[in-house]
Amino acid sequence: MPSTSTLTAKTHRDITATTLPSGVRVITESMPHVRSVAAGVWIDSGSRSETPAENGIAHFIEHMLFKGTTNRSAEDIARSVDSVGGNLDAFTSKELVCFNTKVLDEHLDLAFDVLSDLVLNPLFQEEDIAKEKGVILEEIKMDADSPDYQVHEIFSSNFWCDHAIGRPILGTRETVKSFDRDTIAGFYRHAYRPANLVITAAGNVAHEDLLRLAKQRFSALPAVPAGPAEPRPRTHARISLKHKKELEQVHLCLGVPCYPASHELRFACYLLNTVLGGGMSSRLFQNIREKLGLAYAVFSDLNPYRDTGCLSVYAGTSLESTPQVVSLVLQEFRKLKDDLLPAEELRRAKDHLKGSLILGLESSSSRMSNLARQELYFGRFFNVNEIGELVESVTADEIREVARTFFQSDLVALTVLGNLKGLKITREDLVC
Repeated sequence: MPSTSTLTAKTHRDITATTLPSGVRVITESMPHVRSVAAGVWIDSGSRSETPAENGIAHFIEHMLFKGTTNRSAEDIARSVDSVGGNLDAFTSKELVCFNTKVLDEHLDLAFDVLSDLVLNPLFQEEDIAKEKGVILEEIKMDADSPDYQVHEIFSSNFWCDHAIGRPILGTRETVKSFDRDTIAGFYRHAYRPANLVITAAGNVAHEDLLRLAKQRFSALPAVPAGPAEPRPRTHARISLKHKKELEQVHLCLGVPCYPASHELRFACYLLNTVLGGGMSSRLFQNIREKLGLAYAVFSDLNPYRDTGCLSVYAGTSLESTPQVVSLVLQEFRKLKDDLLPAEELRRAKDHLKGSLILGLESSSSRMSNLARQELYFGRFFNVNEIGELVESVTADEIREVARTFFQSDLVALTVLGNLKGLKITREDLVC
């Protein structure tokens, strides 16, 4: 028998969760005031589950699932949801793959039938594999022409050296060219096992309706346990200066380790990022762009994963200004380590963070995604009030504690990409 839990009373969100005997989890959130339903099938396995030879295969399979099933051609898949004004999409990340749709509530049965069909019944035909290799090789070329993308990829490959989380989601030309049907089907069977599948829906949907659809399509799956957890990645504080003569700008990415997604100090990390470079009022934006005019784009970004995390800073600047920009970033690190945030700045950061988090939960699509991420990373669901309370509970001391833990010279990694003309930056230049 499936196990079902209704979480309305506990979380003040109308959320119900059921686990099918196969291990597939089905979670809904009712939003009766809207006419849309957003539904997704989530795979708890992304590019970090790949071996070096498989690099890019999770993303490749995501593409291949749209190329036809035992019931539908690729054109049928594309037309079916489009014909009722809905959308059908997918993405691959380091730790997750998602196939999702959004339609009017009256078309949920059709949309879910298409969604489940492409996830459960792919063909992986040889001719489609050959064509898709060409498509993804062009995607790799497109990203190679984007220096801000490239500097982040180089940074990741050094920061998480010798671990799958540091390799590109798209893979490389060599790995993509090497994929064959047996390799693709083998990875699909391993990753798309029932224990890795989470089905979520939010909008004008009743849990029993989605559960009925999920049972029809997913109940026949055999119960197969999840695979072993991937090893935890170690971070490496490498300095990488990459010369690329044709670039007009120098692109830099400077980062340090940070806490994983579910850590108790995660909201202190989010607030630290907000203050440092998370918006137009942040310290980096105001000082480096607005006051000194040294960069057009400058920001910080927090990337928490299941068992690790990274706080990084990106800037695009001139060759002459690069040492100064690096120095200014490290200066902000030192200030956050040495000084407590003023009350007014902490207040602004909390209001900014609460606004972005809570406004991000107002659509059925965002609620659908939120259900999956909270299930996979926390095993529970947070309501809007809880999120606000967690943000409000963060103290200036906790933010400084995070800064003192990670803003250390021997943890700082740096990647610089551009026409460097002999530019030199050493560990002694990264003192913070």
